[in-house]
Amino acid sequence: MTVLIYDKRLFQLLLSRIMFIVNDYLTHMKKFLNKRNAGELHTIIVRILLFLMVIEWFILLIEMRLQQLFLVTVIIAVLFAPELFRNRMQIVIPAEFHLIAVLFTLASLYLGEIQQFYQRIWWWDMALHGTAGLLMGIFGFLLVYILNENPIVELQMKTGFIALFAFFFSITIGTVWEIFEFAMDQLFGFNMQKEMFGDHSGLTDTMWDMIINAMGAFIISMMGWWYLVSEKDFFIRSLINKFIKKNPSLFTPDTD
Repeated sequence: MTVLIYDKRLFQLLLSRIMFIVNDYLTHMKKFLNKRNAGELHTIIVRILLFLMVIEWFILLIEMRLQQLFLVTVIIAVLFAPELFRNRMQIVIPAEFHLIAVLFTLASLYLGEIQQFYQRIWWWDMALHGTAGLLMGIFGFLLVYILNENPIVELQMKTGFIALFAFFFSITIGTVWEIFEFAMDQLFGFNMQKEMFGDHSGLTDTMWDMIINAMGAFIISMMGWWYLVSEKDFFIRSLINKFIKKNPSLFTPDTD
């Protein structure tokens, strides 16, 4: 019994320390971006990437490399996403949100698939799936927390359920992505499900992708739960406040 109590306290201490380190790092990153105006930095990066991706698109078109052409087209679409959301849905995507999505898409599709980082760097795939679990967990937190705090939506959820929703939301998105990879391989002859540990079927790659995605989702869910319960400052709250500030009409009850 004493050993179990000790292990539990040790686990809580370790978890608390990890959360402190990660949150401290993200806080410093936020201060770094604020000093350099995140909006201007976002604009510069997006314009440079758009210029490079358009050049890459025409080169691939001339060479008739259709698989890579499709992936670059997806990247260009992600670069244009804020304009589409603003014009079609009247939703303003904060610069930080879009920049994270752009960098992740670039790392996974352009560097990973086109530049073959998945084959060149053995940990690239695992790192991206772990990051995807974190990002989708954050997005799940944003979604359900915004609904929970929105006066238009009559919905009140406990902290534990918010964390659980974020976890399963990330797991679901990761599963859908693996289905997408399988469909691309089967229908169009892609090679998105890679050989791993001598398994040519791609099953081992798929399972490790899902396991690492789940680990990332678990980490961000536990972090979110810990900081919501302890009512400490958490970087997700700052992201939520920024989204609300950019889209006040979504959170104002209709008086008509």
